[in-house]
Amino acid sequence: MKYTTLPNTDIKVSKICLGTMTFGNQNTQEEGHAQLDYAVDQGVNFIDTAELYPVPATAETSGRTSQIIGNWLKNKKREDLVLASKIAGTGDYTAHIRTTGFSKSAINEAVNLELKRLQTDYIDLYQLHWPERQTNTFGERDYKHNPNDPWKDNFKEILETLQQVKKEGKIREIGISNEKAWGTMRYLEESKNNNLPRPVTIQNAYSLLNRVYEGDMAEISMREQIGLLVYSPMAFGVLSGKYIKNTAGENARLKLFPRFARYSSEQSTLATTKYLELAEKNNLSLAQMSLAFVNQRPFVTSNIIGATSLQQLKENIDSIHLDLSENILEEINKIHAIIPNPAP
Repeated sequence: MKYTTLPNTDIKVSKICLGTMTFGNQNTQEEGHAQLDYAVDQGVNFIDTAELYPVPATAETSGRTSQIIGNWLKNKKREDLVLASKIAGTGDYTAHIRTTGFSKSAINEAVNLELKRLQTDYIDLYQLHWPERQTNTFGERDYKHNPNDPWKDNFKEILETLQQVKKEGKIREIGISNEKAWGTMRYLEESKNNNLPRPVTIQNAYSLLNRVYEGDMAEISMREQIGLLVYSPMAFGVLSGKYIKNTAGENARLKLFPRFARYSSEQSTLATTKYLELAEKNNLSLAQMSLAFVNQRPFVTSNIIGATSLQQLKENIDSIHLDLSENILEEINKIHAIIPNPAP
């Protein structure tokens, strides 16, 4: 395994992070525990969850993923592991959790409930799952301003609340997720001007089918030292090639939940076909080439991989041992130039 640190901290994390949003839905507790055991045995020490999980989110399953992790964690050495979790943003999708956004009471409630589910005294990295304001996230390509957005600027208030939670020892560091350039810089601005906690990471989608992060956020990552935690590096399994090859099992994510079509457009399928041809020409699996590409980006702190089977998990973790040549990277960029960001 390869390791790095969360920027501006001494928290050492594996370059591969175990994503867990299938635990409690596609995966049973027993299967989740087997994944956790295997990942840790391979040197993974970084685990990501959220109060929202598993996905798809429902009132019946909310928090179940973290409960599964907590039942596993109580028998482990807590200090050897780095736990990341998130408070859900507002919207119809999360109304079953709460409707109070990132208010002081909401943050405190969310942290306390998550600590109970995880059966731990602290969370190493606590993240805001997505912005409260209306902006282009989750596959929306362009920003369309809504002058009637009811959101009011509350960056400072959020950081003040998180500062108090940090002082109480319940969280160690903070991060943001699904953020854009403006929101990221506002958090950094308020942190600097008011001596408040500084986000050390941002968790956004990034993959061969979605390199939007490189447009402006990559520069922020490098110049401001805020590391990217990559989610969906496999594009919901599309970048395994199994849907093109028609080898996906009936329990495959997009067969179970066809509404998750972010990476299934005609252009995405065409791009995936070209990446598959490139991988096979170089005797690589598309999955490992896709993950190795992400692992090698200089602005990436950790790559959050998920799996529904131990076989998938092994292949995904093993990508850490693959270094793509400059020739393969050039070929990837040629495909990207022809079909840029088909799944933003």
